[in-house]
Amino acid sequence: MPTREDYLRQPLERRLARLAGTADELTETTRNRSAAQLAGRPETASWSATEIICHLRDVEELFRIRFHTILALDDPQILTFGAEPAALAAWGIGGPIGHPLDPDRWAEERQYARNDPSQALSAFRRHRAETVALLESLTAAQWQRGGIHLRLGRLTLGDWVASLAAHDDNHLAQLERALEGRG
Repeated sequence: MPTREDYLRQPLERRLARLAGTADELTETTRNRSAAQLAGRPETASWSATEIICHLRDVEELFRIRFHTILALDDPQILTFGAEPAALAAWGIGGPIGHPLDPDRWAEERQYARNDPSQALSAFRRHRAETVALLESLTAAQWQRGGIHLRLGRLTLGDWVASLAAHDDNHLAQLERALEGRG
């Protein structure tokens, strides 16, 4: 499975192709699966296929907001998953409510397990098409715009796309494991 670093070594077109193909891969992987199969968790602490699709849908919106923010502002700080409490505190966030971008918290509060997987996948497909259309419209200069990642520092839009492509691959593999009954 390619990592962010692997995608950074690939041409931008390859990264965009990864993004453009994810919805079709999700559709193919979940085709002819029952609602019970999609809702089944392989382990208590692991997500079901439905929950993974919901996560991808919600992260897609988050990344599109990040992309628009980077295009609108000069080197904005971008809140990311997995930020340490000290880094969050430096931004004046976190504290008693914790990290605002907590995937497990999202899954619980947004009731991913109760979502209709076909509706979640349709929403993901629509959001991803909008993201790809935005990215395909960018000029060479716009691709060099960046945002400040809490741990990695300044990342260009191309770098952020590499992160999203690797994120897709990670969760496609996780979805396949979930459908096979492996965590």
